[in-house]
Amino acid sequence: MIKRVLPAGILAVLLSWIGCSDPVYTPKPRSFPRVDFPDKNYQAFTEDYCNFSFEYPTYTEIEQDTVFFKERPPDDCWFDIFYPNFDGRVHFTYVSIPDSEKTLEDLTQEAFGMADWHNKRANYIDELLINTDNGVSGIAFDIDGPAASPFQFFLTDSTQHYVRGSLYFNTKIRADSLAPVIDFVRSDILHMIETFEWK
Repeated sequence: MIKRVLPAGILAVLLSWIGCSDPVYTPKPRSFPRVDFPDKNYQAFTEDYCNFSFEYPTYTEIEQDTVFFKERPPDDCWFDIFYPNFDGRVHFTYVSIPDSEKTLEDLTQEAFGMADWHNKRANYIDELLINTDNGVSGIAFDIDGPAASPFQFFLTDSTQHYVRGSLYFNTKIRADSLAPVIDFVRSDILHMIETFEWK
């Protein structure tokens, strides 16, 4: 039987070449931080500075606006629903239509204009018609993509009251990583709209 043996020099060169080659790195799969969502529970919003009520999440805080561009807000019924777990806010503003210089048509066009402003970065804007048994009508703007505000809406009774809401997060918008949080908060906002009632 004949055995072939590599000379020691060639064997040493082969081993050093194999040992010195660059390692092959495999990229890790894309992932996002884990988010622990609270259980869905709601409570009544009955603040005396507003003439409407609705149900809002128990894991949020109501913060009345006291300053608007270094002045008092135009109405006492300007407030935020703050999500401490997500550092997000739903900004609420109220306008009494008879006391306003703007008509309902002006306010509606303004709401469309504010939603359309996000169209520069949005993939699309889906308009959802609102018409509840409580005499509340309006439109919600579901804004998809890396826009600053992923969800906005306005509610009215067409003659006396007008409420506008918009969702913002205090973070750089990364639509993919924020998507589960946006979906969670969006369902809360839809619950607020469904339970919204004028006093």
